[in-house]
Amino acid sequence: MEQMSDKLQTLSRPNAPDLCYYHSTGATDRPGLLWLGGYASDMEGTKAQFLHQWAKTQNISFTRFDYRGHGKSGGKFEDGTISLWAEDGLAILDQVTQGAQILVGSSMGAWIACLIARQKPERLAGMVLIAPAPDFTTALIPNEWPAARFLELEKKGRVEIPSDYDETVMVYTKALFDDGKKSQVLNQPLAVSCPVKILQGMADAVVPWTHAMGLAEHIEAPQVSVHLEKNSDHRFSGTHELALIGKAILEIEASSGQK
Repeated sequence: MEQMSDKLQTLSRPNAPDLCYYHSTGATDRPGLLWLGGYASDMEGTKAQFLHQWAKTQNISFTRFDYRGHGKSGGKFEDGTISLWAEDGLAILDQVTQGAQILVGSSMGAWIACLIARQKPERLAGMVLIAPAPDFTTALIPNEWPAARFLELEKKGRVEIPSDYDETVMVYTKALFDDGKKSQVLNQPLAVSCPVKILQGMADAVVPWTHAMGLAEHIEAPQVSVHLEKNSDHRFSGTHELALIGKAILEIEASSGQK
């Protein structure tokens, strides 16, 4: 086994904010894992840290990073949009990872994974999508927000909403919504060249399980499967759920034929 590094590293880019990341190397004959986090999440989250350690035990390369405006990376959060964060994911894929990758996308990260799959199908061995929230600005939030909030968004260009999980405030900008319309993946064919597994909690109050089923129906891929956990919420980060994520990754690797 190669020596695995846990050193925080920085990807510098001439015309975009620096991206901070961790990259550990594993067996070169196995697909690596690229973690794609959710909206306003960082690479220190429970699932990301668990998978980093889990990948070591499996001798699998693993990469986790912060999008611009998130965590340790440069830039302002409010300047970010779906397409810009997808550019960040592509930059990490191209300049940090080597060989075939399994994209592990959580919530918004699943949307990013779908956009990457469109642009770099030759680099993907599979996708594991956890509580996937593609097109959340057009398909989910409009069903949840009152009209007054959208009026505030139009007037001020941003709204602030307390987080359901901690004391932080979630910021949403008009630019995010405008860009979200241009970055949709559910309004046109979504052909993916690798196997896909979707993990979804039915107690998820953020992303309805029906949304995950709709994504599974929409994706055109060699294999698409959905695993529903009746009592799991959007975080999907309990001991049982984390074990399910690892299991899904190994199943994707086996079905991809790249092990």
